Amino acid sequence: MILSQLWRRRSRALALASGILVAATSFTLLTATVTTSQARTTGLVEDSSRSAYDILVRPPGTGNAVEQEQGLVEANFLSGVFGGITLGQYDHIKSLAGIETAAPVANIGYLMVQSTVPVDVSAFRDSDAPAQLLRLTPTLNAGLRNYPVADQYIYLTRKPIVTYEKWNEADNTWPGLQHEIAGDKKYAVCWFYNEDKRGDTFDILGERLPQPLFVWNPVPETAFTPDARSRMTCVPGDGKATAQIPVAYPVLLSAIDPAAEDQLVGLGGAVTSGRMLTDKDKPFWGPDAFDLNPVESERQHDYQIPVILSSRTLTAGALKATVQRLDVDDPAALPAKLASPQAHDYVNGLHGSAAGEVSADLDAGFRTITSGDDFEVPLYWTTGPVEYRATEDGLTARTRAAQPRDLWRTNVEDDLVPNVPEENTGTQFREITAHAATDCMAFKTCVGKDSGRGPTPILNIVGRYDTDKLRGFSALSQVPLETYRSPQVTGADAASRAALGNQPLRPDRNLGGYLSPPPTLLTTLDSLSVITHSRRKPTAQEKAPVSAIRIRVAGVTGVDPASRARVNSVAGQIRTAYPKLQVDVTVGSSPAPQTVALPGGVKVTEYWVAKGVALRILRAVDTKSAVLFGLVLVVCGLFLAQAALASVRSRRTEIGTLRCVGWSAPEILRLILGELAVIGLAAGMLGALLAYGLGALLGLPTSAAKASLVLPVALLLALTAGALPAWRATRVQPLDAVTPPVTGTRRAVAVRSVAGLALRNLLRAPGRTVLGAAGLALGVAAFTVLLSLTLAFRGEVAGSLLGNAVVAQARTADYLSVALSLVLGAAGAVDVLVLSQRERAADLALLSATGWSRRELGRLALYEGAGLALLGGITGAVAGLATVLMIGQGLWEGRLLTMSGAALLAALAGVGLVCGVLSIPIRAMSRIAPAQLLASE
Repeated sequence: MILSQLWRRRSRALALASGILVAATSFTLLTATVTTSQARTTGLVEDSSRSAYDILVRPPGTGNAVEQEQGLVEANFLSGVFGGITLGQYDHIKSLAGIETAAPVANIGYLMVQSTVPVDVSAFRDSDAPAQLLRLTPTLNAGLRNYPVADQYIYLTRKPIVTYEKWNEADNTWPGLQHEIAGDKKYAVCWFYNEDKRGDTFDILGERLPQPLFVWNPVPETAFTPDARSRMTCVPGDGKATAQIPVAYPVLLSAIDPAAEDQLVGLGGAVTSGRMLTDKDKPFWGPDAFDLNPVESERQHDYQIPVILSSRTLTAGALKATVQRLDVDDPAALPAKLASPQAHDYVNGLHGSAAGEVSADLDAGFRTITSGDDFEVPLYWTTGPVEYRATEDGLTARTRAAQPRDLWRTNVEDDLVPNVPEENTGTQFREITAHAATDCMAFKTCVGKDSGRGPTPILNIVGRYDTDKLRGFSALSQVPLETYRSPQVTGADAASRAALGNQPLRPDRNLGGYLSPPPTLLTTLDSLSVITHSRRKPTAQEKAPVSAIRIRVAGVTGVDPASRARVNSVAGQIRTAYPKLQVDVTVGSSPAPQTVALPGGVKVTEYWVAKGVALRILRAVDTKSAVLFGLVLVVCGLFLAQAALASVRSRRTEIGTLRCVGWSAPEILRLILGELAVIGLAAGMLGALLAYGLGALLGLPTSAAKASLVLPVALLLALTAGALPAWRATRVQPLDAVTPPVTGTRRAVAVRSVAGLALRNLLRAPGRTVLGAAGLALGVAAFTVLLSLTLAFRGEVAGSLLGNAVVAQARTADYLSVALSLVLGAAGAVDVLVLSQRERAADLALLSATGWSRRELGRLALYEGAGLALLGGITGAVAGLATVLMIGQGLWEGRLLTMSGAALLAALAGVGLVCGVLSIPIRAMSRIAPAQLLASE
């Protein structure tokens, strides 16, 4: 009976089977897509969740207001933090249970390292002249500005120049002094211009000065007085001619725990020359390398401190200089003129002619510093943080007043720090504090005005390291490694990128600049007290020198529950022990681009860090996946229920006849469910093959076992969808089933147009109209909810590099869900319309027989479909928006207009789908002869 009924109504059975096939196969593939997307997202998050450290501990009050309000960590978080955590607190924290590595950073201050930038001027040598002078007029490009640089001079001679390496009291020579040898005479050709600009021949007592011996340059008015910064390079021979432009580099001196730092980022493997710091490196009292006294027992002693220096400056800057050949009357007379006290005025007064241009990068001078060099710390500086003001467009960095003029003045004879970088005349964002050293001479403990303080130490460079050789971490979860790398800052718009020369903005040598150079000079924690105690005025660093502690927790592998519990346990212990310290959990964090407005209309994008991104992503992915599963299942189930209900309704007379001849209600129920079961099994078997093939084509993880799941899904959907219609069929009384339904009416209403007749047909059977519109309404509502869910998901997740990567991966399942919901809704509406046309076939034939054309009958059916689709689409859009509004503000706040427009577009798309698909059955119905239909009635 079941098979015969299916064969007899094979077109309806085939249509229902097609619906089951599409729903079951689509649901299986879509769930596979959602599951795969979820698995890939989870895998991406877990693979990218581990960064250099899991917890960041900072002193109280170091996080700015923007960080606290938005759950961020500033990319430049270490700059401006100089102490605040005691060594006792650090020792207690690193002893807590569950800590694998606790790496402290104690920022001490910026100090100036002197060097020279080599500039090749060989191309400007006059091959015929025995000696000549060149003038370089450089301009420095750094950050967003160009700065004028003092003129530099190069003396080129064919004769040899002796550079002394040892002290010779008889000849008044010492290491570094240069003499040009011309016959039996020696000329100090570079001494007077560089070291004796004043040119005094006699002292105030009238005695002749032993020249060259003492430095007689007057103290400049400011650290940026151009003439005081002009230097001369003396180059002998016929070989390569290289000018040496003096420069100074501000380097941030910080103390670390060498073993902990090596465990955290692999610092030991980044050493390029010399050696790595060790726990055995401690300050020692020894002879001063700067003391020229050859007698070891009488040499001055100082504290010696081991340091390692970065191989790169990590500050940006490039020099471009115009070159002039200076006009001299007699080149042979140049040695005597340059070796006279009047050399300064003579050289500055010379005129010249343009010869060309040269350029050089400031980093070249930093690379010439070698391991084994030593230098003092007569003055260092600490800087404050940048202050931000939050605006609608992002953040605005606050500027400060210009630097005070005495910022570069030492306590030694009121001298100035040489070669202060020109960038310090630029815009200021940070407060700078100078810390002058004591004047203890050779004593371990100072006396007099510095009584009780310690002597200025000597820094010994024992090695150099390259930050590019540090251990790498995922860019999606990179937390600030400001101990070694500058923040990544780029132009936020086309104009800003053009102002930056389409290059990232890097720190310059301006201590008060927006970006501060990261630490490039590292020492050990044991050296802290010697350095801080050598300042003339005590600082807060002496009691609490540690600026930050970066912690890796033992047993953490990602953001799984066990790892999160371990990190939270350690963070909780630290907060309990020291509630005033700022403790940030950084595991699962990701760089979050922030737009920062700088002066001059320049906007930059800076990668701050958003905390807890990975956890938010996983929660959002789980929520989105669960809702997708539920919505798709409901859409598929209701589509099939609608199709089954239409199928049962079309057999109303047949079912009534069976009841009249004695069939019981259970038998009718078994018949209908049996038919649906057979249809479901057939569709399931075909769907399994289809799912396997499509899965392989779409790149989904497929297997015979997964594809075979389509069979039980199809059977379950068929039986579940047909249960209610089958039960309703058993409730119909036999005589009611075989009696044609008659709709009563109060009075006739004249219909004067095809559209009016279509409206009357929709209103004549409101139940059927609502049934057809319900499917499409459900599809549009699902579309609106899914869109809202997707927007909310992206709003929750996007904004960080890891979140943006997840959003890019998660789109496929979202779009498939939306497309499936709309297609199934439209298919359900078309099914109801086709059934309605078949039931009213006689009416349509009568209209055709009375003169209606096929085009008018087609318009009638099309208008009915458009009306039903509009009803379903508008109802679905309203229902979807209402659902979103009830779910919560997190989904719609700020996005209501977008969602409303999308819902309207979904409704219009539904109308288009219905009308497009409906044209096929309209053509089929138009080919049936009216006489044949009327005869069957």
